[in-house]
Amino acid sequence: MKIVENLDLTNYNSYRTKSICSVGYFPENENDLLTFFQSKEHQSYIVLGNGNNTILSRAYYQELFIILNGYFDSIKVSGNVIEAEAGATILEVSKMALKHGLTGAEFLYDIPSSVGGAIVMNAGTKEGETKNILLKVRYLDLEDMLIKEKSNSEIGFDYRNSFFQKNKDKIVLKSWFQLEKGDPLKIEKIMKDSKERRWDKQPREFPNCGSVFKRPPGKFVGPMIDELGLKGFQIGGAQVSEKHSGFIVNKSNATGQDILDLIENIKTKVFDHYSINLEVEQRIIY
Repeated sequence: MKIVENLDLTNYNSYRTKSICSVGYFPENENDLLTFFQSKEHQSYIVLGNGNNTILSRAYYQELFIILNGYFDSIKVSGNVIEAEAGATILEVSKMALKHGLTGAEFLYDIPSSVGGAIVMNAGTKEGETKNILLKVRYLDLEDMLIKEKSNSEIGFDYRNSFFQKNKDKIVLKSWFQLEKGDPLKIEKIMKDSKERRWDKQPREFPNCGSVFKRPPGKFVGPMIDELGLKGFQIGGAQVSEKHSGFIVNKSNATGQDILDLIENIKTKVFDHYSINLEVEQRIIY
């Protein structure tokens, strides 16, 4: 297991905010993770996948960081099933599906998330959600230090929510996705078309973590923010995207606190005008 003291987390969060943790651990297998949690049982730690849906609120964390990005990320294919470790990206899962002529994972293409993160928050688009293709999940239960598995029906998936979102002491290790045989040319076209639609609408030119807020019933967040004249509004280096108001971008050396201040400003104004309490979709690490 790779261990780095005073690890710079800038490249491990998609907002690219500057933050440092006292020690970063990069496990390479399940045994590394089990050994870590057994030996650090009474210490504070934070588990980070690819940091694609994460706001680091502090410039420095005394807590230990377990980072799955780049190490705990193998992907295997057996028949119509893809087996992927938690640190793998769902982008790579969708590309592996294409390579083997498997359909069902096209909607995952170009969604910035690790496999673990996608399971925890039931990542998805209008074309589909993670729960639609998930077969089962292998996880470490920190309550009794046992490795367990849950099938799809046992995970309690909901809109951007799951059993793992509600139980922080259950660490996703690996997932299996059930797909179907398909035409590689059709699969590739769906993936490319989906990417083009997303890039046309989303502010990919600046660091961001995707949609900031969950969509409230009967409303769309972007148009509400537009109506309030907040498109382009900026606090510090954090800005409401001028391309899509549902996104916050790191326009110029934003800090995590800049992003949180901007979120609170948006939430207050939306509530005052619409009586709607926006719920943050992104994970905030305080």
